[in-house]
Amino acid sequence: MSNVFSAIITEEDGMFVVSNPDTGVTSQGSSLDEAVANLKEALELYFEEAGNAKKTTLALSHRSFLTTITL
Repeated sequence: MSNVFSAIITEEDGMFVVSNPDTGVTSQGSSLDEAVANLKEALELYFEEAGNAKKTTLALSHRSFLTTITL
């Protein structure tokens, strides 16, 4: 069973920072692919520590979207 989680991605000082707003887990990488892979690994470790009950609850949360607006 796959779970879908939201990720907010920003670029800071040439690095990609990616975070999951549901858990607060954040990671980074020098490329977008690396940052996402690092977040996946960090989330796996988070859920390993938190236990499967928390993972099931978060998997049912709503999807969120983020965009930017320049004025």
